[in-house]
Amino acid sequence: MLRSLKMTNFTAFGDVRLQFAQGLNVIIGENGLGKTHLLKLPYSIAAASAEAGRRPNTGKPTKRALQKRLAEKMRSVFRPESLGRLTHRRQGRQRCAVELEFADPSMSVGFEFASQSISEVTIVRSTTAWCDRMPVFLPARELLTIYPGFVSLYDTHNLEFEETWRDTCLLLGAPTLKGPRKDTTRLLQPLEKQMGGQLVLDANGRFYLDQSDAGRFEMPLVAEGWRKLGMVARLIATGSLGEKGCLFWDEPEANLNPKLVRDVARTILGLCESGVQVVVATHNLFLLREFDMLGSGDFQGVKCRYFALGRSHVGNGVEVSQGDMVDDVEPLLVLDEELKQSNRFLEGHDR
Repeated sequence: MLRSLKMTNFTAFGDVRLQFAQGLNVIIGENGLGKTHLLKLPYSIAAASAEAGRRPNTGKPTKRALQKRLAEKMRSVFRPESLGRLTHRRQGRQRCAVELEFADPSMSVGFEFASQSISEVTIVRSTTAWCDRMPVFLPARELLTIYPGFVSLYDTHNLEFEETWRDTCLLLGAPTLKGPRKDTTRLLQPLEKQMGGQLVLDANGRFYLDQSDAGRFEMPLVAEGWRKLGMVARLIATGSLGEKGCLFWDEPEANLNPKLVRDVARTILGLCESGVQVVVATHNLFLLREFDMLGSGDFQGVKCRYFALGRSHVGNGVEVSQGDMVDDVEPLLVLDEELKQSNRFLEGHDR
């Protein structure tokens, strides 16, 4: 479980420290401010460690092994021409420093790299234990329709897709958990009710939505909103989204109607309630309101943290405001625009 992320001169950010909640963490901001970067960076670090720890005959972490895996993973996830392209853009040589702290201090790590770096990082705080659980990254689009053959194609050809897609497809293809499990059933039932059936993976490597009264439907024939819910359902069924797991979800509301956004919000908070730490990036006022209402109602026990991104008044960087309630963070410019539109609409009808 993540505790904090400290960055200096990373992409659009100057000097920033994020303090995560053990439940729901929401990153808010306009397009182009780096919301997705705040998902990809901790994901890359945790995934690099977890992947290294799962390799056969892997011993304890060494600086050499760790810095190689970190550099490789960051380049595969962010897809820059060189690692140094991830430093904050200023004149002259710049140095980026990153430190990710976990609830278990033995997994915490810190590293640096310069704007001239091609594919190297320098470890300044070495982890003494590999991450014991692979994090999950859900991009803004669903992946069930591209799943058949994607991993093998990605591993044998030069595809310009970030590695999060491959990682998630691997988790989607994992076998489901055996036997009845109370938490799994509690989380799956509302998702399957909304989709009207269960997600199944056949022997040919294709996903279907199995609706008992209507038969099986190929993924391209299923509504995109249901496909996004289907990814979550599958990851719950395989145990990838289980207790002490970590989910990074970029714009979970993308391409969903408001009713499905409500279901997604409830699913996210349900995951948090079951012990999953969730970090989402959004600029959707409807989703934020759902989080706020559900957090004051059925999910009062879920710890929340909000991060609002805004342009710095000094230089060309991005500042981060953070708090335990959405009203505690400023500026929420994208939300202000939605509220202004509502006011214009109401004023127009008053005339």
